[in-house]
Amino acid sequence: MPVPKKSEGFQGQRSIVLPRQIATELNNSHSMASGLYITDIGYYPKAKYHYRRRINGSEQHILIYCLEGKGHVQVQKKRYDLQPGSFIIIPAGNPHNYASAEHDSWTIYWIHFTGSLSKKIIEILKQKINGYCGRVAFKQKRLDLFNDMYACLERGYGTDNLSYANMCLHHYIFTFLYDDQFNLAEKALADDPVELSISFMQQHIAKPLSLEAIAKSVNFSASHFSALFRKKTGFAPIEYFNHLKIQLACQYLHFTELRVKEIADKLGIEDPYYFSRLFTKLMGMSPNQYRSSKL
Repeated sequence: MPVPKKSEGFQGQRSIVLPRQIATELNNSHSMASGLYITDIGYYPKAKYHYRRRINGSEQHILIYCLEGKGHVQVQKKRYDLQPGSFIIIPAGNPHNYASAEHDSWTIYWIHFTGSLSKKIIEILKQKINGYCGRVAFKQKRLDLFNDMYACLERGYGTDNLSYANMCLHHYIFTFLYDDQFNLAEKALADDPVELSISFMQQHIAKPLSLEAIAKSVNFSASHFSALFRKKTGFAPIEYFNHLKIQLACQYLHFTELRVKEIADKLGIEDPYYFSRLFTKLMGMSPNQYRSSKL
């Protein structure tokens, strides 16, 4: 007996399809939302016999996040098996089909999206995870973001609702691209020397640390640590440490009346003129100009 297939009609399912006129207006607008925006969004729990085939692909990119159960996605001729924690992005225009496993039906959160920034985001993802499919750790805050988007759109398509939902979309997608950074405050860092070294920098922000001292804090040689740190962050360790100092300097300038020399002292920089040059190089204006601009 053939297995029944259906594209929707699952108990507890939720979905919203934005009116295409609204989507077109977003695409043609010059608002922030035009760069990346939702056209369809939904949640299918325990979606037994779920199946969808698009021989010409979709007009929008599709993000599917599998929370529970199993299923598979075939994009062109390549098959991807999804299980709890798996996600896949199907680029627009790519023929595809997908189906829930019959005996362990998947629960999925899905979004169709487009916009002028969307292709670039797809390229970043493809480079980062070496393809279109990856896995992320479960985080309730990721689902909360999805629910925020859905609840906002559910209340209508006013400018504020659309703007907020689509700003959340940026965050939501990047939680899949940068899972290590998402909700970093809850992340266990004991096995990550780069993250541990950044914590060390923050704890010693008032000192003039050397590269050797930072590397020693995570039991690495200076050369090995420097290469590892640059590979992960894109910056040399001391350059990154200076960024943290200037970040704190901005807070002092914004929220206190400390003089520039006093702020330099608090950051472990003995020469206030060097501090001013460093600040100007990074921020594009002097400390005093920055303070005045925030008044």
